[in-house]
Amino acid sequence: MRTLTRFVLLLLLGPILWMQSRRVRRVTPLMPEARGPRLGESGSGPIITVLIAGDSGAAGVGVESQDQGLCGQLALRLGVHHTVRWQLMAVSGLDSPGLVQLLLDAPKSKFDVVILSVGVNDATALRSPEQWLQWQHRLAALVQERFDPDLLIHSAMPPMRGFVSLPQPLRWFMGRWTTEMNQRLEQWLPADGNRVMTSPFEGDIRACLASDGFHPGVHGYKVWADAFSRTILDKAPQKYVLPPLPLGTGNAVWQGNSGVR
Repeated sequence: MRTLTRFVLLLLLGPILWMQSRRVRRVTPLMPEARGPRLGESGSGPIITVLIAGDSGAAGVGVESQDQGLCGQLALRLGVHHTVRWQLMAVSGLDSPGLVQLLLDAPKSKFDVVILSVGVNDATALRSPEQWLQWQHRLAALVQERFDPDLLIHSAMPPMRGFVSLPQPLRWFMGRWTTEMNQRLEQWLPADGNRVMTSPFEGDIRACLASDGFHPGVHGYKVWADAFSRTILDKAPQKYVLPPLPLGTGNAVWQGNSGVR
């Protein structure tokens, strides 16, 4: 959607979208962040250090424990052939400015891989794709300055057109909005370098959602972690490359085309 198109749609649909969004906030159950440690070490083999930072998805909302969440599932996969030293910095409800502040408050440290998962709260606040893109660039510069990763992975915005908790036309509208956010970031990422975008979800994502129809569930976090592990395999420096994962760790929902965007 171009700026003019977004303006016209908001003008025409604004009252309906506002009422629907208020109802969604009222009736959608509030799910807690996953319980469990936010840093640890697991697996065996060459050491790889991983930081995951972001919003409710990174924080494991939708599952009971961090073992079932994104960080735990990724550490499980990488730990097959690596000693994974991992850390999670995430707070439910964060948008991009909030994540900037969270990372500014964190101590400087070296990580081999940093994964950023943020944007849904930017979208629901109607932060424009252009503004969101600028915040991603600011986040990338901050991550490079404070954590010096060999690989920075942006998690693509999830396809909100598949969020069953959202009624129509709100679901359609947010789907278009988040699609453009991904397109903007894809266009501006360098063709070469250590910044990539991974798009783990495609098609019908209902099986990947938690009971609230909004956050990932157990299966969704497995699919998400599969995509990130393969991105690290494809794009990380040679010392972090993993042997192929066993078949059956994901399913057809995962699209194996992660890479530089």
